[in-house]
Amino acid sequence: MTADPAGAGLREGVEAIRAELGVSAEFPSEVEEAAAKAAAEPRLPTLDRTDLPLITIDPDTAMDLDQAMHLERDGDGFVVYYAIADVAAFVEPDGPVDLEARRRGQTLYGADSKVPLHPKAISEDAGSLLPEQVRPALLWTIRLDVTGAQVAARVERAQVRSRSRHGYGEVQAALDAGEAAEVFELLRTIGTLRQELEAARGGVSLPLPEQEVSVADDGTWQLAFRSMHPIEECNAQISLLTGMAAASLMVEAEVGLLRTLPPADPRDVARLRRTALGLGIAWPEDVDYPGFVRSLDPDLPKHAAMLVACTRLLRGSGYAGFAGELPEVTGHAAVAADYAHVTAPLRRLVDRYASEICVALCAGQPVPPWVLARLDDVPEAMAASGRTASRYERAILDLVEATALAGRIGERFTAVVMEVEEKSATRGEITIADPAIEARVSSERELPLGEQVEVTLTTADPVARKVAFTC
Repeated sequence: MTADPAGAGLREGVEAIRAELGVSAEFPSEVEEAAAKAAAEPRLPTLDRTDLPLITIDPDTAMDLDQAMHLERDGDGFVVYYAIADVAAFVEPDGPVDLEARRRGQTLYGADSKVPLHPKAISEDAGSLLPEQVRPALLWTIRLDVTGAQVAARVERAQVRSRSRHGYGEVQAALDAGEAAEVFELLRTIGTLRQELEAARGGVSLPLPEQEVSVADDGTWQLAFRSMHPIEECNAQISLLTGMAAASLMVEAEVGLLRTLPPADPRDVARLRRTALGLGIAWPEDVDYPGFVRSLDPDLPKHAAMLVACTRLLRGSGYAGFAGELPEVTGHAAVAADYAHVTAPLRRLVDRYASEICVALCAGQPVPPWVLARLDDVPEAMAASGRTASRYERAILDLVEATALAGRIGERFTAVVMEVEEKSATRGEITIADPAIEARVSSERELPLGEQVEVTLTTADPVARKVAFTC
């Protein structure tokens, strides 16, 4: 818990961060006016699929609900109905909302201090797939065989209506108790099958707990490390499935916007093998990188440090727009397949553009000129906004950490060394469980990677947003 229950200093700190980064949660008046007008007069498609009993599953406090799903058995296989918010129904190309969204690129997140991509009239109201509301959507119908592999996929515009909204914790608890609705049992079944297919094709995800800031009912800001619920991982597989289906459509047609990640440099893999050796973690020669990652237990300090080191192989992701000729790299190394972002258009600019391409391809129609005209601009906007998003999130975490530790200079904490600098083994990164802190540490001796150590707090400056420890 922070030392600032009222949050006044933290609010001032957030405003300072926004000023430094040149971002604001507020929209120009002409953008708000255009959004309000569009929200009152959405372009509704003629196809009515409000018969589908769709549900949403999201974090408890989310209001910008991008996806709703319904899952069915289909003989030995399955059908996935995945409705994605149709932001294009509210955004006129080159209009005020579009121009502002292109400038912002994506929603920025930090505690409850969100800087949205679109005005709330769209993102949290008329465009959000809220329960018992008829909404325009891009409806994916994806058929799977008995193994969970895709058999067919298409996307079309449709009116939909979500029946109910759910949180991950609630759904996981119901599954654990054997009291979950059929749709969630199917989600677990399909998600597990897709995870098995991911492993078979060499895909990888790093099961590291995420450091999060939450705001309690009494206004206090709290730090915690949060691991994904198993059903949350299954839910993510539905999004991955849809992104892979979208990428396949675009690659085949040689027009699209892909999310890419080049293959790992063999030298980096060799460096990771040396790290594993130094930590005393067995990595057999006949086990590849994805298989090794799946063998690690993030609850073990040495394994957690190894997982942090493994993130080096997942750097260098980007977006590639193309028309008429495929880019040099089409695949995403972590997904181990071609992949596209199409499932979060309320929060990411690129999803609206990629989705429009897929809708046109499935309908046998030309891709809209306004999309083709931005195939180079959108990747650049996403790259710039991605850098801003990383800086925003890290700055807020730094602010909350420094505030939580203010007044505790000289205190000792138990920590785990998660990273050691290559150029200086006396400097690195640690994590502390309580409060949930990730920070810099320095020592007169070489830091023991993956080991538990006692550290002393030397700096906790909320104004400079700086925390440091010595070991």
